[in-house]
Amino acid sequence: MSSTQPIAARHKGFNRAEIVDQNFVEFVQQWHGDVHAKPREHDPILPGSALDAQGFRELLESQLISRHLDLMARVLRVQNKVFYTIGSSGHEGNAMVARLTRHTDPAFLHYRSGGFMAERFRKLPGMDPVMDSALSFAASKEDPASGGRHKVWGSKPLWVLPQTSTIASHLPKAFGTAVAIEQARRIGHTLPIPNDSIAICSFGDASSNHATAQTAFNAASWTAYQKLPAPVLFVCEDNGIGISVKTPSGWVANNFQHRPDLDYFFADGLDLAEGYAQVQRAVDHCRSTRRPTFLHLKTTRIMGHAGTDFEIEWRSIEELVAVEASDPLLRSAAIALESGLFTKDALLALNEATRKRCFAAAEEADRRPKLERLDDVMAPLAPYTPAKVKAEAERADYNDKRIAVFGGEDKLPEKQPPRHLAIQINQALHDVMAKYPETLLFGEDVAQKGGVYTVTKGLFKTFKGNRVFNTLLDETVILGLAQGYANMGMLPIPEIQYLAYFHNACDQIRGEAASLQFFSNNQYRNPLVMRMASLGYQRGFGGHFHNDNSITALRDIPGLVVGCPSRGDDAATMLRTLMALAKVDGRVCAYLEPIALYMAKDLYEAGDGQWQFAYPAPGEAMPLGEGRVYEAGADDLVIFTFGNGVPMALRSARTIQKDLGWKTRVVDLRWLAPLNDAFIAAQAKSAKRIIVLDEGRKSAGVGEGVITAIVEAGLGSTPLERVVGADTYTPLAGAAFLVLPGDAEVVAAAHKLAARK
Repeated sequence: MSSTQPIAARHKGFNRAEIVDQNFVEFVQQWHGDVHAKPREHDPILPGSALDAQGFRELLESQLISRHLDLMARVLRVQNKVFYTIGSSGHEGNAMVARLTRHTDPAFLHYRSGGFMAERFRKLPGMDPVMDSALSFAASKEDPASGGRHKVWGSKPLWVLPQTSTIASHLPKAFGTAVAIEQARRIGHTLPIPNDSIAICSFGDASSNHATAQTAFNAASWTAYQKLPAPVLFVCEDNGIGISVKTPSGWVANNFQHRPDLDYFFADGLDLAEGYAQVQRAVDHCRSTRRPTFLHLKTTRIMGHAGTDFEIEWRSIEELVAVEASDPLLRSAAIALESGLFTKDALLALNEATRKRCFAAAEEADRRPKLERLDDVMAPLAPYTPAKVKAEAERADYNDKRIAVFGGEDKLPEKQPPRHLAIQINQALHDVMAKYPETLLFGEDVAQKGGVYTVTKGLFKTFKGNRVFNTLLDETVILGLAQGYANMGMLPIPEIQYLAYFHNACDQIRGEAASLQFFSNNQYRNPLVMRMASLGYQRGFGGHFHNDNSITALRDIPGLVVGCPSRGDDAATMLRTLMALAKVDGRVCAYLEPIALYMAKDLYEAGDGQWQFAYPAPGEAMPLGEGRVYEAGADDLVIFTFGNGVPMALRSARTIQKDLGWKTRVVDLRWLAPLNDAFIAAQAKSAKRIIVLDEGRKSAGVGEGVITAIVEAGLGSTPLERVVGADTYTPLAGAAFLVLPGDAEVVAAAHKLAARK
């Protein structure tokens, strides 16, 4: 390999990609060494190697495909024919992981996985790794992975779920998928893949330090410690650097080699002959033991982090020369020549043929259609088939199961007296779990305890620990598990104990769950309904962690459905629709449960019982976007609100009528994302005055969206006041009510409107 050094030294200022390319050619041309007898197809490629000649030839071809896709991208990016240059050069040894696993082992891949993908394409006949990859590089509408929305490694038939993560946010859902593979058997669910499958997850050494990665490793160990199966293969592709920050020598091995209940294996990803058996041991161990396995794969990074990374500006030429000399393709070339499997001419011919194939595919991909219409871009983001969702939400063909779950026909919830919100959410959860045997409910304290507010009380007893269970205290893992279960065809209902805790794990929804349909062109989906105790006004147990009114972080997530009921019957019909949206359209949903209304029974005076409602029988469901209107036709004042604001507005309306003689209509939005602009405009059209009551903070709250809908409908001249929370964290005890809107503020806003000329 020393023949690479003079080339690199002579061309200090040249394009390093050109140098790396030429290094391979000159290495082959100048190679002089002993040649073994040409091996037969199933003979070891070299004495003592576990890799046979056929396997080596195919792995070498996959390595060359990966390399020339990188080289092609560097050349054609400047011609605006390719739009992605983060390459796999130096990581081509990950092709061994693809060869030694199955195409039905779900894979969540690092962005340097060109070798893995090229090799996995061999698993099914008729697939073309070069053309498929070229279409993705070119952002072509015909890209079979993402439909031109991003350069991703992905394939529906090959079970490679597209990732856009540049760090480690895909590790929790890979772990979740591994757990789901085992959970399916326990609940009698039929998997879409073989029962002994494993989940594969690759990432870089730098990413292994990320908090999201560490939470996945910890959860995997926590699971294995309890003797529960979690067949996830964590593949750390260690190239010793993250963009420009070097990983301390020996750090990965030292950090993971002795970690309890995370089984460590090392493999040389720079040497196919040496590394193959090492990778095989890790894969076989993971599949047979069903334990989380950490494969430390030695790689290198050549040609920089991406095409815009000019390493010569921050690394010495001597260091670059040394890195380029460790190119795994040089070692593969040496094996090819030493084994007698290739002559120099044959190897050079394969190299050039691969180059031409990649460039030809890229030129063809450039001629293919691109995404040119906004509707086409957004088509897979938030699929919605209203008729099918309605039919599924109203489907009531499971009465025998309901009777068994509730303990008799006379105990069905619709035959009980009106009840408050917490009870009816609990009844609705029993109901949907009876309807959907693939549903799992999990989170912190949800099982035997029944949740901190007893909303999940009795579910563990009814549906047992395989379907209702506690998790470790980690919201990132909870949402990673949810995605894993969804990947395997189940319907998860994860609970985040408080809305404030969601922010710890927001990217699992924003960057992962809600983006999967978009970046897979609706080929993959991970339906889930995330429950969260939410909003403010909780008495006796407060502070900003338990009174969080920040809904903005949810409403900003593309494609996420956010519903917020204020009363029990709405809670039941909304949950049915959310489950149907997940089941039918694969939607990711958030279900906000107002804590302060959980136990509310009265509306105007103590003991009036006017905030308790009859449970809606199966067959009733709330259409997405449909609000509830109180006092329809009352036009003197219209109050738009949601959650805690609904009973507040109703109480205020009584006072306003006494003070001003106005008849007030209260509009409960119920659905906070997407906001139903047409419904808002229709309600505002006849209003003489408007109050927007938003218990969230002033900045970026739901109220801003309501006002925008009114103004964009041409109704901006209608006198309007906004009653909203302050831009502050919520303090403890009575001080909390100083920063949240109350009845008095709503009435004051009405008087302010009355004072306008």
